[in-house]
Amino acid sequence: MHDLIISGGEVHDGFASAPVTADVAVTAGRVTAVGKDLGAARRTIDATGLVTAPGFVDPHSHSDSVPFLPDAQPFKLLQGVTTEVVGNCGFSMGPADPATADLSPIQLGEQTFTTFADYLDAAEAAGLSNHLAPLVGHNTLRLAVAGLDRRLPPGGLDRLCALTEEAFAAGARGLSSGLEYVPGAYADPAELTALARIARRYDGTYATHMRSESEGLADALGEAVAIARAAGTRLQVSHCKASGRAVHGASRLILDTLAEARRNGVDARADQYPYRAFCTSMSAMLPPEACEGGMDALRARLLDPRTRAALRATAEAPGPGTGVGLWREVHPEDLQILRHTDPSVTGRRLADVLAGREPWDVLCELLVADPQAYVVCHTMDEDDVRTIMADPLVAIGSDSDIPIGPNHPRTYGTFPTFLGGYVRDAGVVDLAEAIRKVTSATASQFGLSDRGWIGRGSVADLVLLDPARIGHAGTYEHPDLRPTGVTHVFLAGEQVIADGEFTGERRGRMLRSERR
Repeated sequence: MHDLIISGGEVHDGFASAPVTADVAVTAGRVTAVGKDLGAARRTIDATGLVTAPGFVDPHSHSDSVPFLPDAQPFKLLQGVTTEVVGNCGFSMGPADPATADLSPIQLGEQTFTTFADYLDAAEAAGLSNHLAPLVGHNTLRLAVAGLDRRLPPGGLDRLCALTEEAFAAGARGLSSGLEYVPGAYADPAELTALARIARRYDGTYATHMRSESEGLADALGEAVAIARAAGTRLQVSHCKASGRAVHGASRLILDTLAEARRNGVDARADQYPYRAFCTSMSAMLPPEACEGGMDALRARLLDPRTRAALRATAEAPGPGTGVGLWREVHPEDLQILRHTDPSVTGRRLADVLAGREPWDVLCELLVADPQAYVVCHTMDEDDVRTIMADPLVAIGSDSDIPIGPNHPRTYGTFPTFLGGYVRDAGVVDLAEAIRKVTSATASQFGLSDRGWIGRGSVADLVLLDPARIGHAGTYEHPDLRPTGVTHVFLAGEQVIADGEFTGERRGRMLRSERR
């Protein structure tokens, strides 16, 4: 007898095959059969009129610290996401040196862990609402070895390699970099290749927030492909975009580069969120040298008129678009202040708080007051968003933050926004291809071979959704609205969303690499 039969749904296998109306049987946490007349079950759920799909796999999230929040957090389950890849943009919660951990301009949470294994164990002990697949972050590794110094100390590369090896031995599924952030911005390709070669030995993926997503886009893509080729790793280009008016229309460049890399033997893929705005630290607007030495050093530089002017010259100078910060991508009306210690500026555009002053000076004053401030930047073109989205090499990923306080709507609505607004309403891709983009396209890239598809032997991470209702009404002003259309979600056959409501149980697992 089966444990569960989901009957009569439109079954999508996760590989973009034509859907079939069928039953799905589950026993001991795995799919045991797909078809008709599958026999008896202890429980049956009628999925008539619903889509039965593999649980969604989010290739790019920042939910690393979510397990340590006091309550279970179903914000991803409510979107149909059963697995999140964490440790992205070069930031993971370990390995960390307590003496340098606080220097980071981006903090994932209040806790850090001396070893990567300690983080994995602690998160699992705290309890996961959904599965997490961990990457180790290059920025975090570099902070542990060199703080925010540009140069590694003597023996620093060997120490970086040793820490990376320890992380993969503990179960890391890949290495991530965030090269628009410090201290990752200080690393050269040789350093990144040395670490990516360790990932290769463990069949890990190299996932990169590239050195530029704007005027330096071509060079940054070339660097990413060269590192993956030299290391022999799979390449995941994170949150694929052409950001800033100067590069609107460059989506074709991105996609052609990925296709050319694949023709030359590099397993290159990408992910994208279905929005025209990104979210990041305000300090990322500045050239990387502004943050060298930590936040106190940053404040001192911004308070010095000559240094502030020199940083502006670097940020605005024509020439290479890499290593200069994000300032040239944005106009004052594009930059929305998301989080700041001064509540009078929170939620407003930079253009609205200038009061006749120079935008650069106001940006610097805001950072002096709060170096940990966050911003949303409205810099993408809708045609580029859709062109990137339609390409088969691009999966859907959220780049989500923890579900607390002011946020980008992608945290609460990436997958329903894609399936509702872009698939059902706009027809950018058909539903079968859309389901592939949120399931197997990511699972295969991160070695999750028994997830992201439906068939005999696959893990029964499953989602039932109403294709007519799937969507998210959240906005940048009110992002945390509950999405609609996801009715049931299962983790290894255990129901965690029932009739659109969270059951309250933490059923997730830490999906460590089996190659450790």
